[in-house]
Amino acid sequence: MTRVDHRHRHRERIAEVLAGTTAEKVGYPIRVRAALVVRKAMVGSGLLRVTLGGAGTAGFEAHAPDEHVKVLFPDPDGALRLPEPAGDVLRWPDPSPTSREYTVRRYDPATGELDLDVALHAGGLGSDWARAVEPGAVVHVVGPPGGVIVPHRYDRYLIAGDLTALPAIARRLEELPRTARGWAFIEVADAGEHIDLRNPEGVRVRWLHRDGAEPGGPGPLARAVREVRVPGGERLYAWIAGEAGAIRPLRRWVRDELGLDRTDHDITGYWKRGVADFDEHDHE
Repeated sequence: MTRVDHRHRHRERIAEVLAGTTAEKVGYPIRVRAALVVRKAMVGSGLLRVTLGGAGTAGFEAHAPDEHVKVLFPDPDGALRLPEPAGDVLRWPDPSPTSREYTVRRYDPATGELDLDVALHAGGLGSDWARAVEPGAVVHVVGPPGGVIVPHRYDRYLIAGDLTALPAIARRLEELPRTARGWAFIEVADAGEHIDLRNPEGVRVRWLHRDGAEPGGPGPLARAVREVRVPGGERLYAWIAGEAGAIRPLRRWVRDELGLDRTDHDITGYWKRGVADFDEHDHE
């Protein structure tokens, strides 16, 4: 199947998908931005929110709850190598600079503020950066390259993930129609990692605690999700993200048990135990 790049008319394409009946990934023009750290704040005990702003975030585009940006880091010698604009895409240096991906939790076009919620864990490059960076620091971000646009025409929604997926889950619940129905499953360490969610009344949220188990292992998330029963004749959209190995069983379940078409679900490995800077597309 031929893949068409709609970046030159992405806003029109987003409107077309929203007016349709099936989800579709839509690419946006990709930009490199030099933003300023405005402030930081903990969100629960597991996420550290880094708010960016300044002239560099003006005109930022945010259209999908699972869209992300790359935060770029200098090389060991301190040099910062940035990709170069090439139309609506970028030309990256070889080798690519070190980066980490973060969900766009919020963008406010009135203030230009951009929130990135960083999941904290020991020894992580992104975690160490988020803890150490101070207001006023310059941060280079790239993207978003696009996102999955989901029409609000499904009968129910199944949303699931771990702490790394929580920013996308929170935003997705906020942006669903208030009449939406479905389920949200969120695996966290304990109640300290709970955050306030603005979910539709008809979407049941269930927090799953690991009770001392290490993150990313075979655990409660996959078991709980597979307990879902979809009423006959209803259309379901499923969005699931987390540790690649832990959510792998759900790929087959969504396909074989739920019978969902590939346009009706999005299951993404956000990270993989023991692999730094994991990119699912490099491991397919």
